[in-house]
Amino acid sequence: MMRRRPLLLLPLALPGVARAQGSFPSRPVRLVVPVPPGGSVDALARILARGMTEHLGQPVVVENHGGAGGNIAFEMVANARPDGHTVLAGWDSVAINPAVYRNLGWDPLRSFAPVLQTVRAAQIIAVRPDLPPHDLAGLVALARTRPVTVGTPGNGSIGHLTLELLRTRLPGDVVLTHVPYRGGGPAITDLLAGSIDALSLTLAAVTQHVRAGRVRGIGVSTAARAPALPDVPTLAEQGVAGFDVVSWQGLLVPAGTEATVMARLNAAANRVLATQEVAQQLSGQGLDPVGGGPEVLATLLAADVARWPAVVRAAGVSVD
Repeated sequence: MMRRRPLLLLPLALPGVARAQGSFPSRPVRLVVPVPPGGSVDALARILARGMTEHLGQPVVVENHGGAGGNIAFEMVANARPDGHTVLAGWDSVAINPAVYRNLGWDPLRSFAPVLQTVRAAQIIAVRPDLPPHDLAGLVALARTRPVTVGTPGNGSIGHLTLELLRTRLPGDVVLTHVPYRGGGPAITDLLAGSIDALSLTLAAVTQHVRAGRVRGIGVSTAARAPALPDVPTLAEQGVAGFDVVSWQGLLVPAGTEATVMARLNAAANRVLATQEVAQQLSGQGLDPVGGGPEVLATLLAADVARWPAVVRAAGVSVD
């Protein structure tokens, strides 16, 4: 008696099924943040993750990988599969680090594809409220009597370069000692605990602390005052003529990512930035939403890659 073989049911190659299998995103999207929790880069990433989750139909999960001035996260994303499921929450250090660090395992122009610029912002110099300085002149006076420790998000960060540029414009007997951290959050924690004297970092990271009186703003790095903290004068108007440093943040993916995938990410992020609630939240913190197409960030990234090496050399910044 012959036994019947079990009937094998093969899936039908329906067009709709094929499109669904190849659709993006097909699983959770990793949003890699190059700093620990806390600070403006992390805060914006979490705002974007919540909104983009809704628009993409898959969870956007924030992963913090701080250290080495962001290089750990940058290399991780540069070497990730270029399928759109790994996204970098990048900022100025993507363009700065090649001028600061040797033997990087990634290149800012060849390893990444820009998705969009999310925001622009000022840097701020701020101090503990128990210290006497209320302006730049007061900070200079204090730094002539003893070294003033200044925390930044790390060696070669935009906060670090802002500090270095400021030091080159102050008298030689003014001692501002750089204290690098693995992100703005830990630097703020130490300032609030009284472990350091001052900060040089993105305005949004300390806006609420300044408003609450827990931190005192000394000066902002941009040519005009920041609307979020209009009472804090610019460094330029306090005698540092022509001082103007503008920071940026943006989303990037590994080079080779398909244009359709990048367009989906771009559209989702733009929709989040365009909402009135998010725009007001960011502006209130000192972050100016930008958005738009990938070419905006691509142009900015190329310009910064060309700009920063001369600034780094002039400031004497070097990390082996």
